[in-house]
Amino acid sequence: MADKAKGDRPLERGIEDTLVTDFADTHRKSYGDFLQLKTLLNLQKTFQDPAQPDEMLFIIIHQVSELWLKLMHHQLVEVRRFLQQDEFGPAMKNLDRIKAIQRQLIAAWETLLTMTPADYMTFRKALGNSSGFQSYGYRQIEFILGNKDTATLKVHEHDPEVMEMLTAALVKPSLYDEVLHMLARQGFDVPQDLLDRDYSKTYSGDPRIVKIWAEIYRNTGRYWDLYALGEKLMDVESLFQRWRFDHATAVERVIGMQPGTGGSSGVAFLRKALELRFFHDLYDVRTDLMYGEQG
Repeated sequence: MADKAKGDRPLERGIEDTLVTDFADTHRKSYGDFLQLKTLLNLQKTFQDPAQPDEMLFIIIHQVSELWLKLMHHQLVEVRRFLQQDEFGPAMKNLDRIKAIQRQLIAAWETLLTMTPADYMTFRKALGNSSGFQSYGYRQIEFILGNKDTATLKVHEHDPEVMEMLTAALVKPSLYDEVLHMLARQGFDVPQDLLDRDYSKTYSGDPRIVKIWAEIYRNTGRYWDLYALGEKLMDVESLFQRWRFDHATAVERVIGMQPGTGGSSGVAFLRKALELRFFHDLYDVRTDLMYGEQG
């Protein structure tokens, strides 16, 4: 009898009797079936012949990021729904999950930066005109967070299905629009023109709402849930800015100041995005509070 290889781990005692190995029953799915692994793990098609190792890295990093973006959007939709119902607890829990997802997205840049400019040039031509700017998953997140830039729809005009989806997202209330409605239901004097506004337009802040947040921040004991909500929204904003910054830094390290493959200015375009904000009132209330202290 052959000796058992060193390091071999025996199966649990009695597991032979309970281990499921027959998946012929359509109601019984294996791990691979449940996650559709044969489909998922065969989506990484390289375009270079012969294939370049770093092309596979590039594809997988971006595919994984798109999955995280999909999950992040799903959770943002959930937060919006909970805010509509004034359910603070579940909204807070989902915001914490969103922050964890954002950290995963940020960590992806570290892996991508193991690719040098020399590595990238071996397959850059294979990208053609594709660019992360064309990610409709990312566009959905921008829309639900409040950056309703209709000009960005132009890059999706070739795909009617995506255009329909994004156009529908454009006219829905953003996450912060629902915060304004919630503040009104909580008894604050939110102007009606803000509640009835055109949701396809970007909300750029309003001094009347800043005053409401100032009251909340000056009376945290009384308005703890609202105060905590404001801070969690700022956490999401800060992590989003960090993701944008790391994106710009990664692109500059790999391609310098060259134009992007999709026709944008590349790093210059990404840096300009750092000027964008979602929750203007929550930034402005800090100035209001500090000014009040000095006064």
